[in-house]
Amino acid sequence: MSLRSQLLSGLVIPAHPLALDCERRLDERRQRALTRYYLAAGAGGIAVGVHTTQFAIRNPAIGLFEPVLRIAMEEMQATDVVKIAGVCGKLPQAVSEATIAAELGYDAVLLSLGALPEASIAELVEHTREISYIVPVIGFYLQPSVGGRALPYAFWREFC
Repeated sequence: MSLRSQLLSGLVIPAHPLALDCERRLDERRQRALTRYYLAAGAGGIAVGVHTTQFAIRNPAIGLFEPVLRIAMEEMQATDVVKIAGVCGKLPQAVSEATIAAELGYDAVLLSLGALPEASIAELVEHTREISYIVPVIGFYLQPSVGGRALPYAFWREFC
């Protein structure tokens, strides 16, 4: 079944949390267990690297973006669930994250535009298109209370 067909069929796609040990380091065993839990519970997809996984995983000093996405993918690989990765940041960071997601085998990304608060609609459209050349973009994190922004009709019209 195509990605589009899967999404249109109606799916539960939970946002994957980050499992840390008592010293605030990645707990790989529990991270894998969380992925297996969602799969066993019947999720139609899993979104990794989004808000519940914590945006700090992208910090180069922490360096967990690729490992967290890889661990989840290793558990999801033999399944037909929709595999979604979160992508954010200005274009260089977003391209890097989208490339990692594509190389790991993620089906699509949720794109945060929170790093571009002053960008024009044309700039946001171009940013989104650049990411979509790497991996399909299926959504945006829009909640303004956490740095997102409401996108006007003119933005969405560009993708019709």
